[in-house]
Amino acid sequence: MDMMGNDPVDEADGAAVQHSPGLRASLEAILLVVDEPVAEVMLAQVLERPREEIARELASLAASYRAEERGFELREVAGGWRFYTREECAPVVERFVRDGQEVRLTQAALETLAVVAYRQPVSRARVSAVRGVNCDGVMRTLTLRGLVEEAGTEHETGAILFRTTSYFLERLGLASLADLPELAPFLPDDVEDMQAGSEPEPGRADGDIAGPGGSADAGGEPAGP
Repeated sequence: MDMMGNDPVDEADGAAVQHSPGLRASLEAILLVVDEPVAEVMLAQVLERPREEIARELASLAASYRAEERGFELREVAGGWRFYTREECAPVVERFVRDGQEVRLTQAALETLAVVAYRQPVSRARVSAVRGVNCDGVMRTLTLRGLVEEAGTEHETGAILFRTTSYFLERLGLASLADLPELAPFLPDDVEDMQAGSEPEPGRADGDIAGPGGSADAGGEPAGP
């Protein structure tokens, strides 16, 4: 005999489907956490949607952000999509970083900055391989602080490369990178082998900035909203 009412399991499944995020919300959520531009093909695979639909929605998002004059924008660069701070907002962000965050760099951030200085141009993955820990958060903060900047992409992997800035030289009182102390011999030469045999520990990441009490705070996404 049939029982009146719906199966509780079916109701739960229906609720899950009903409350699943839409395509636009899913794209925004993914793009908020990526460190490098993500390709349409990857987004299509993750969201199980046709690439053409993903491309249309990304273009629509980018157009809506521009129309609303948001503080960030969605750009297609290096074969992928990523959030960036709007160019007109650069002076405000720079003032906030340099004047509003007068905190010292941690030892981890200083070590990461040293690797970039002596290995530049260098990718995040290679910096992490040299240090043995995930340096993504520290790299974001160094970028936000104006000490490092993007310097193109690596030909073999497409990874974004980083170098130090003129502000870095200014803060250290150096005329050029040639004036850096001779520390390069102390860094590993075979970074690729280190990456293959000694990957950074999953979930282990350095703190990047420390306040007066010495506690480390995670760096924010420089290009996200």
